[in-house]
Parts: sequence; C-alpha cells; structure tokens
Amino acid sequence: MYKLIVKPFAEEDAAKAAVWYNDKSKGLGNEFLLVLDAKINEIQRNPNRFQVIYKNIRRALTSRFPYGIFFIVEHDTIYILAILHTSRNPKIWKDR
Repeated sequence: MYKLIVKPFAEEDAAKAAVWYNDKSKGLGNEFLLVLDAKINEIQRNPNRFQVIYKNIRRALTSRFPYGIFFIVEHDTIYILAILHTSRNPKIWKDR
C-alpha cells in the first residue's frame, strides 16, 4: 500500500468543509468526513485509477458531497494537496 501524506492546506480544507456542513445540519460534517475518509482509502489502494487533470495531479471525486481530492503520486507516496468543492476554481491547488 502507498504511504499517505495529507498536506496542511488539505487538512484545513476538510476541516472547514466539515464545520460548514455541521452548521447546516448537526452530524452532516461528520458524514462528510466519513465519505472523505472512504475516498482517501480508495485512493491509497489504487491511486492510478483516478484521472490526471493537470501534469501529474490527479483528482478523485467524492460521492454524495460535491468535492474533489487533488493529489500526486511520487514513487510509493501519495500527497494530498487539496480538498475542494467542485464549484471552486480547481487552480487553487497550484499555489500550494
């Protein structure tokens, strides 16, 4: 299995989204984090199945919540760069 490193910006993205969802409905943020965790586990098992969207950056879309997980694979390590709502400009991760 691949080693996984979640960059601080990506952790912040997830935390902010969870808070936003919990503000909308109690427990919804926790459900978001569970969906996110499941998708990250899927990425870790087989990262190459996800589409390359720019140079070596891949994106995995979550189910139920409109979020993309942007990541790169280098040797045996996966780096998660950003977790962004699909309506946001995906070029945000370029500055990270």
